[in-house]
Amino acid sequence: MKSSMVYAGLLAAALAGQAAIAADRDHDDDDKLTIAVFGDWPYSQNLLDKSKLLIDSVNADRDVSLVIHVGDIHSGSMPCTSAGILPPIPKSIPGWNQAVYYVFQQFKAPVVYTPGDNEWSDCHKTKQLSAGDPLKELASVRTLFFAKPGKTLGMTEKTVYSQATYFDPSYPDDAQFVENVMWSDKRLVFVTFNMPGGSNNDLAQWTAPFTNDTAQTQERTVRSAANIRWLQAAFKYADRTNAKALVIALQADMWDPAALPAAGGAGLDQYTLFVQELATQTNLFHRPVLLLNGDTHLYQVDRPLAKPNSPTGLIHKTPPVSNLLRIVVQGSTNPPAEWLRLTINPES
Repeated sequence: MKSSMVYAGLLAAALAGQAAIAADRDHDDDDKLTIAVFGDWPYSQNLLDKSKLLIDSVNADRDVSLVIHVGDIHSGSMPCTSAGILPPIPKSIPGWNQAVYYVFQQFKAPVVYTPGDNEWSDCHKTKQLSAGDPLKELASVRTLFFAKPGKTLGMTEKTVYSQATYFDPSYPDDAQFVENVMWSDKRLVFVTFNMPGGSNNDLAQWTAPFTNDTAQTQERTVRSAANIRWLQAAFKYADRTNAKALVIALQADMWDPAALPAAGGAGLDQYTLFVQELATQTNLFHRPVLLLNGDTHLYQVDRPLAKPNSPTGLIHKTPPVSNLLRIVVQGSTNPPAEWLRLTINPES
């Protein structure tokens, strides 16, 4: 307990220092913050080939100060890439992830990317040609996209706080989650999580030749617990810095009706502990919380926990949460140059 308290204090102190500097710097600036958000992209060779249209569109908007990609950098019917994995799996596409990395590096604004299921947890599936071991694919994603812990991608490098550095020493396994990051800007706190959609947060059994129930259960258990601790840390940071709002970015659609067993899906119960903690923390926060996710590809804006008896409210059985707004980012069906332009005004 003492170690956890010390960790929380050190984390809050370190993050509060940056927040105070940011608040002073932003005092005379426009209070609004404009970010570009997209996900489930590029889903095809055609979209990758036309990536310059998207890059140029975002770069031409002088108000955009940040780019967020909420996961899935290729379709669920494409082989995984096995970048840097030797010997390479014959059915994999070793150059795909490097090509997407190169695209990310052409955005003028800092780029924050959080992994989706298609690039690691679903690589074992036959529809992805059984082209990758999930744990090796996740390690490959970390090596490529998170080679500099605490730094974003893009032409303008931004310093962020990574769970790989700011983890509770009572839980040393949390240090592996270099992809979970946190930062502040214009009195807003942002936080990301490795929360893959599909297969019920990686519950559906990995298929041969990658079947490994022990390793899979360990992966899901450790990651889920680390995500909850990172969520708690984000709310503590937002509280201690008097943030106007909290913005969360992750891949999974934790309320996808098509994923429910009644609809033939793998279920959503493996997200329940996270959603319940999100509900608790959001209610205690008393300020706006914005959740950005991809996964289901169709643009949607809702308040999934506002009414406990609604279809979304019944899924995770939480108390009513009125100050949580969720945006599902349109994905694979986007025209090549389409992205979500999100403007946040912390004062309103």
